[in-house]
Amino acid sequence: MRRRRFITLLGGTGVAWPLSARAQQVGTMRRIGILVAGTADNAEFQARLAAFLQALALLGWSIGRNVRVDTRWATANAAEIRRHAAELAALAPDVILAQAAPTLGPLLEATRAVPIVFTVVADPVGAGFVESLARPGGNATGFMNFEYSLSGKWLELLKQIAPGVTRVAVLRDPAIPTGMGQFGVIQAVAPSLGVEVFPVNVRDAAEIERAVAAFARSSNGGLVLTLAARHKLPAVYYERNFVAAGGLISYGPDFIDQWRRAAGYVDRILKGEKPADLPVQAPTKYELVINLKTAKTLGLAFPEAVLIQATEVIE
Repeated sequence: MRRRRFITLLGGTGVAWPLSARAQQVGTMRRIGILVAGTADNAEFQARLAAFLQALALLGWSIGRNVRVDTRWATANAAEIRRHAAELAALAPDVILAQAAPTLGPLLEATRAVPIVFTVVADPVGAGFVESLARPGGNATGFMNFEYSLSGKWLELLKQIAPGVTRVAVLRDPAIPTGMGQFGVIQAVAPSLGVEVFPVNVRDAAEIERAVAAFARSSNGGLVLTLAARHKLPAVYYERNFVAAGGLISYGPDFIDQWRRAAGYVDRILKGEKPADLPVQAPTKYELVINLKTAKTLGLAFPEAVLIQATEVIE
């Protein structure tokens, strides 16, 4: 069975949009800033950006006609992100779209005046980005990338695929509240699945390597995250890209959908609404992606119940 997702990328700015919207904002050029913690040649980020721009077009915003878009590709370098954040804030756009927490933090340091719409942020309240999900209160609002209960689903999937797994390593960053929160949920679910979980701190790559290598020497082990292929461990990931690169299975939010929905918030802000009054939203669409080739390499077979739920099957 094969389920594939097809994405139509924008060719220039010639996207069709409703005739009824053509009168909107005529003669007024608005400005949107976008900060991405990635590179311009990254196909996944380009697909997300395309979805955002397409959704904007459907809402009546045409690049070069009534809106200008300034995109900054900051890579994953913290200094580059801070520099680009300051540059975008200095432009004083009408609104800035921020991709994930690494860009949102520097943007909020750079400005508390320019409205910001964020995507793919795990715990905006815990990180101090907003006052509450219902009433953000400041100049930022947007879309969370998951709820903590999702972490329990990862462990359930791992157990479905590899019933013999009794020990699971969970990669986490003890310095980040979301990492601790995720592990807490997994730890709570583990006894009902007959699994013992072990935290692997991710302060640095060498520490990860040592911990995972030691864990792999024991039998009946599974892994929530990386280094799985080298040590032949079944692993579950939070994002499709890992499975496309050879990982076993991923379950997480549809990030392209988040960018598409973000266009709606940008539109509302451009029309006069305030971020403080727009509630932070949780994901509404999730993706389950599986890699049959990797399963075969590991000697595993996906149960029919998992195959039926799959959004995409990579063979």
